[in-house]
Amino acid sequence: MKKKLAIFAAVAAAGAYLIKKKQSPVETAKKLSKYVKPNNQKGEPYNNGVALTPPMGWSSWNTFGRGITEEVIYETAKAMKESGLLDAGYKYVNIDDCWQSAMRTADGELQHDPVSFPSGIKALVEKINDLGIKVGIYSSNGTLTCEDLPASLGHELQDARTFANWGIEYFKYDFCHKVYISRVAPQIEKFSIKNSSMEKEAVYYAGDAVLDGEAKILKDGNLMSGEYLTGLSDNAGVATFTNVNAPEDGEYILTLYIRKRSKVAKHLELDINGGKHYDIDIPETNIHPLGKHHVAVELKKGDNIIRMYNPVASVMDSSAIQYKKMGQCLKQAAQEVAEKNGTEVKPIVYSICEWGFNMPWNWGNSAGNLWRTTPDIKAVWPSIMAIYEVNVNLWKHAGPGGWNDPDMLEVGNGNLTFEENKSHFALWCMMAAPLILGNDVRHFVFPDGTADKDDKILRLLTNKKLIAINQDKLGLQARRIKASPTGDILVKPLENGDVAVCFFNKSNEEKLFILTMKELLEKDFVSLERKAEYKVENIWEENEFDVDHSIAESVAPHGTAVFIIKK
Repeated sequence: MKKKLAIFAAVAAAGAYLIKKKQSPVETAKKLSKYVKPNNQKGEPYNNGVALTPPMGWSSWNTFGRGITEEVIYETAKAMKESGLLDAGYKYVNIDDCWQSAMRTADGELQHDPVSFPSGIKALVEKINDLGIKVGIYSSNGTLTCEDLPASLGHELQDARTFANWGIEYFKYDFCHKVYISRVAPQIEKFSIKNSSMEKEAVYYAGDAVLDGEAKILKDGNLMSGEYLTGLSDNAGVATFTNVNAPEDGEYILTLYIRKRSKVAKHLELDINGGKHYDIDIPETNIHPLGKHHVAVELKKGDNIIRMYNPVASVMDSSAIQYKKMGQCLKQAAQEVAEKNGTEVKPIVYSICEWGFNMPWNWGNSAGNLWRTTPDIKAVWPSIMAIYEVNVNLWKHAGPGGWNDPDMLEVGNGNLTFEENKSHFALWCMMAAPLILGNDVRHFVFPDGTADKDDKILRLLTNKKLIAINQDKLGLQARRIKASPTGDILVKPLENGDVAVCFFNKSNEEKLFILTMKELLEKDFVSLERKAEYKVENIWEENEFDVDHSIAESVAPHGTAVFIIKK
């Protein structure tokens, strides 16, 4: 059942792609099932000390898209403070795609668009920080961003250092122009090491390796040594060389001598002495059957242990490895900047925007702070419903420091009815989703700088009780305890022992919901004590009432009713 659910979620996440390709769901399911494999990349929690509750803020994309400027971003930051959004918990202003120049600097660093951000990102960050607001920025795990501007694949540490130097505290990493890591490892005849003090390279042959898994030595009369190492592809085998002798501590050039029997790109990873790690990507080959590849490595004086393997067994593994790499670079860069400046570390909230294609909920907690579970949201009810149906099933993967991300809020955008806006916000709060606004919050402020406290959307987005449900420190995502085509019931235990309950009417007609206390108390994740009567708060109606047997409520089409049952 779990495997079927995972495949369904992956298929659902590919929805936007399928529409473009005009493929039927059946065709797509068959295609995707080839790539849905058990993932071997789950590890220790990312644990950078931030996002212990779902991040709250604003992003430029949903309203402004390509049209962002330095002025727009700063005006938005001011409006967040003046409107009361900052006081309500929305503390990040995130600059999405199109902030950057199409050219890197002569040193290869990302730089701001000189026309739309003339003062530069660092100056803008400092100006916004003075308002008490943190700033986020965007790149993509690909050769280019979604708007075909320079991205960070192959520049991970360099770009992380740039962001950390600018004072960035939130980073969204998209999935456009992705390049999957090859599952194929090179076939190795031998390798050598050499530094400037050595007269000639020291050579180690395939037969010197200790082999694990499917790694093996095969014969080839065309090679000088007569044999080669293979079986390292698809996370299937490991070759370990235990006596790689270096004359002194320092950097060496390690040269792989490889057998190029296939033209496909290849990937190999090296672990040296259980500490240093190196990735080697060998491009597609051509013509010559033999070749060599160089990598600079750190060795210690005396014997060194080098493990060679390719951990990529699926596209999921590829995504996990790439996103984890950027996450580690963000941590390293934040630490480096703090040491350089003699200040405390400013951790960077890491938002993995992988669209749910490779089930990031299975590995995201060891890679970053939040992970997109679906393709991009749209300000239409069917989009919100489709995203909800995927994300609501992933409750077991969310918790402090790591959150399922069903994408930014469209509250206040498009032609959503007010009931739909309320439901959208309530569902995201119940699902412990990041609350990243996507509307033009400047409309919440009058020309004199005072907040429009009568604005219905502003009042919705600053609803203290709903935000408290979302920001509850227990960090549980609501579970759906009743589901039907017309309506769901969600339950979210809270840190103080209370329980949040949401009735969600998915139909186009008013619907009566009934939840008995017996049904609720039978759930093993609910810790309410059995008693004769419970006090219940209706969040939308802002009143309290007593319940001895059940909660019953008629809910408007596409609407919600949200309650807090007191312990």
